[in-house]
Amino acid sequence: MRWALVKVCLAVTTMVVVAFAVPLGLVVQEMASDRAFSNAERQAASIGPTLSITTDPQQLRRAVESTQTGAADRMAVHVPGVGGRAPVTIGRGRAAPADVERTRDYGRATTASVAGGGSALLQPTAIGSGDIAVVEIYVPESEVSNGVATAWLVLAGVGLALVVGSVAVADRLGARLVRPAERLADAAHQLGEGRLGARVPEGGPKELRSAAVAFNAMADQVVELLANERELAADLSHRLRTPLTVLRLNAASLGDGPAADQTRAAVEQLEREVDTIIRTAREQRPAHQGGTGAGCDASEVIRERMAFWSALAEDEGRTVRLAGVDRPARIPVARADLAAALDALLGNVFRHTPEGTPFAVDAHDAGDAVIVLVSDAGPGITDPDAALRRGNDGARDGSTGLGLDIVRRVAESTGGDVRLGRSVLGGTEVRMWIGLDGRGGAGGSAGRRGRRKRRG
Repeated sequence: MRWALVKVCLAVTTMVVVAFAVPLGLVVQEMASDRAFSNAERQAASIGPTLSITTDPQQLRRAVESTQTGAADRMAVHVPGVGGRAPVTIGRGRAAPADVERTRDYGRATTASVAGGGSALLQPTAIGSGDIAVVEIYVPESEVSNGVATAWLVLAGVGLALVVGSVAVADRLGARLVRPAERLADAAHQLGEGRLGARVPEGGPKELRSAAVAFNAMADQVVELLANERELAADLSHRLRTPLTVLRLNAASLGDGPAADQTRAAVEQLEREVDTIIRTAREQRPAHQGGTGAGCDASEVIRERMAFWSALAEDEGRTVRLAGVDRPARIPVARADLAAALDALLGNVFRHTPEGTPFAVDAHDAGDAVIVLVSDAGPGITDPDAALRRGNDGARDGSTGLGLDIVRRVAESTGGDVRLGRSVLGGTEVRMWIGLDGRGGAGGSAGRRGRRKRRG
């Protein structure tokens, strides 16, 4: 916008300067020419009284030489033949004889071009015998254009100063318009990145001030809505405490045995998860945030969660395979977030495949990303795109559609993504690509590699 205003002002000012400077320069040039020929007419008139008295060549020569133009060899008098004498020219004549005769016939002053440059003013003057003598005044080209070049230079300088000044003013005005717009765009980017405290100073033109007021009001409304959602999530989670308390008391009365111990451990884990949800919901920031400051060891978290789910898999007769977690793999994801994503994936396996269905968890360090594969030998997913849509309950029977959305948000926070496909076990394969640089390039790469593998 700023450069556009400068270009518009530059074009308009240039046109105005040209529209005024060119005609004015031509007027100056015309005035210089008129001044030169007016001076020549005065010089020609100065010899008129002498011609009215005498036509003697000697006297006329002395009279011509006594004038300023005659002394400069720029005056000539063309006297016709009088009293049987031949026509005579006093001084140096430059005009053609035809031009002199035409002036004598017309009876009025004329101008004629001179060979070698310049012009000649031819002024007819009556003499005592009644004939017409012609006074010739030579006007050099330098006198006709005297001061014109200086005038053109002055006009060009003034025009250039006007153009530069107008561009500077347009740039300042453009800056006043652009800065508020840039602040508004910057605040919008900050708000889009999750920095809810971003606000726009209410300055600049009236329209941009109105936009800033509207943006700040919208940001306040967003903060209020998020706060209400956090409180609602905390309240809903808190309501689970009562049935959890009953469940914990019932689990305590189960006595001893592996099944009882597993049930009590599951209840304790559920209580911890509910407490985590309540604390996270009441924090004044989104519960899920990526970044290098919230990193964890993916291999350690996978081993920990698999230890929990392996006990349940043993009870249901499921074969479990775990690979790729023997070495540390740091990722820019909070430990609780990765655990929640793994629990969502493994919970789907137990929930949507028959008992005894084997499954596998593989981790692979690709250098710029960590890939987590959860595959099973179940019936698979008929519509993978629908399964990834948040809140879709038709992906699998009895599914809320939120589990895979949790996985997707964890992956996308690092620039990665989630892909569904057919596993080597014959069922579903969920590929979670976690980028290590957080710039989003890994996600595109993951999608391309995943599609190539499924096509092959």
